[in-house]
Amino acid sequence: MNKLNHNKKWKTFAAGLLLSGSIAIGTVGAASPASAMLLQKGTQHAEVVDLQERLRTLGYLSAGVTGYYGSQTEKAVQSFQKRSGLAVDGKAGKRTIAALKAKAPASGATLNALAKAVNGEARGESLIGQVAVAAVILNRVQSNQFPSSIKDVILHPRQFTAVDDGQYNLTPNSSAYIAAKRALNGEDPTGGALYYYNPKIATSAWSKARPIIKTIGNHVFTK
Repeated sequence: MNKLNHNKKWKTFAAGLLLSGSIAIGTVGAASPASAMLLQKGTQHAEVVDLQERLRTLGYLSAGVTGYYGSQTEKAVQSFQKRSGLAVDGKAGKRTIAALKAKAPASGATLNALAKAVNGEARGESLIGQVAVAAVILNRVQSNQFPSSIKDVILHPRQFTAVDDGQYNLTPNSSAYIAAKRALNGEDPTGGALYYYNPKIATSAWSKARPIIKTIGNHVFTK
């Protein structure tokens, strides 16, 4: 083999090693899937909804599903860990989540309820507009002015037109689910709004008198 051919083959081999190394590095550095994330006090995420629903099914959590990992969820996880022979730290890591999933089926009821509300209230709005409506519901969950669970906020009497006129019962489209998950994962285009209305059809002077935060699509979001 002459020197020129030898050099060509070596360069090809070296390039292959470099590519393989890059792929390996990319795999190691990639973000962990949501199911593998550590859930702990202060976390807001769709995975927390799943966790809370399973804890409720097993009787460890009596509070409503919020999507937020607070003190009650932490205590419920600690109780589950103690009864399951796991390290008791109140954090839901891979082992705790795996044990919980093995003992309780997934419900999906809360995510479905939030998607139904988004679909009924903001069908036809942009995705950001739909995320904004979902975010208002979650902001209410964290506010002392409203019920303390996602479903209770949605079904709170005379709060959402879609619930009153039956549009809440329509089958949500994929966009509504995407918007619901994005809001559950902490996205809030409204900047903390607790209310919204469509100025073209709203008749309530009380709603229109509230301080405006921003307008997204056909909805005005207020404090």
